[in-house]
Amino acid sequence: MKAFVTGGAGFIGSNLADRLAADGRNVFVYDSLVRPGVRANVAWLVERWGKRITFIRADVREVDTLVRAVREAHAVFHFAAQVAVTTSMQRPLEDFAVNLEGTLCVLEASRLRRDPVPLLFASTNKVYGDLADVELEQQDDGYMPLDFSYRRSGVSEARPLDFHTPYGCSKGAADQYVLDYCRSFGVPTCVMRMSCIYGQRQMGTEDQGWVAHFGLQALQGQPITIYGDGHQVRDILEVHDACAAYLEAWRHIDRTAGRAFNLGGGSENAVSLRRVIAHIEALVGHAVPLELSAWRPGDQRWYVSDPRRVRAELQLAPFRPWRHGVADLVHWLAEHRGIEMRAPERAAV
Repeated sequence: MKAFVTGGAGFIGSNLADRLAADGRNVFVYDSLVRPGVRANVAWLVERWGKRITFIRADVREVDTLVRAVREAHAVFHFAAQVAVTTSMQRPLEDFAVNLEGTLCVLEASRLRRDPVPLLFASTNKVYGDLADVELEQQDDGYMPLDFSYRRSGVSEARPLDFHTPYGCSKGAADQYVLDYCRSFGVPTCVMRMSCIYGQRQMGTEDQGWVAHFGLQALQGQPITIYGDGHQVRDILEVHDACAAYLEAWRHIDRTAGRAFNLGGGSENAVSLRRVIAHIEALVGHAVPLELSAWRPGDQRWYVSDPRRVRAELQLAPFRPWRHGVADLVHWLAEHRGIEMRAPERAAV
């Protein structure tokens, strides 16, 4: 059994490739290596799993290379993407080419087989726009909706799509193409509209991977820049829980094909940026300087996924509490960067 993972050197892709290899599967890791730091993920996978990992360095727009690789696969997990809203504002043509043209190339590689291969696609909560119609109030723990149904359960798949920013448009259009390839061509596809995923092997930057970025800044004694006021709320999901959802969606592709699911930590893992920073400060044992900057385009003051559908359909285990997951991430970052942390601080959780 062989699996094909585009963006397989990235954060989620490398974690999924590791899970697949642990299950005894051979994995094609397909990545252009343009993101700084991801070479280390390939080396880690090869060191752990040897010949179970086949690395292919190529772009998702290289159709011939894709077709040859997908020909042998029993499943395709498509994570390769331009992932930052800020980059999409600066270079919208590149964002379009990678996220939409690249996705079409992956879809075509699957469609051109005599037996179309299942394809699982990593979409984003940005397909729902800035949620400007959801009235909010600011509380001590961050922004909260006035509508009790949103406050209790979060945003469901029934929410109308509303693409904002070039990134939202490119990922949203790709999301719809993936679903339509199931309708039009019979390719068994499934879409996961992800909230904020965090965890080990995340090379966090200011533009993407904010939980890991906050942890790194704190460990290095550097200030954290917050765009907005820091009271914006996200439902964060540990990467192993996200990988479990993708694997179950593939295993049950007979009932997930042609469907989109919201995948995030849900209301029990909804937390403001300031609460995450306070937790990290407790872990590292010192305060972290904060610098405020202007809100960024399309930024949601509140976004929480309603994961009830994906949990019920795939019978997923309860998601990991965010405090435990963030603690493990901070200690992994410290070890990965050779930064010593005192033992008592680990007990802060």
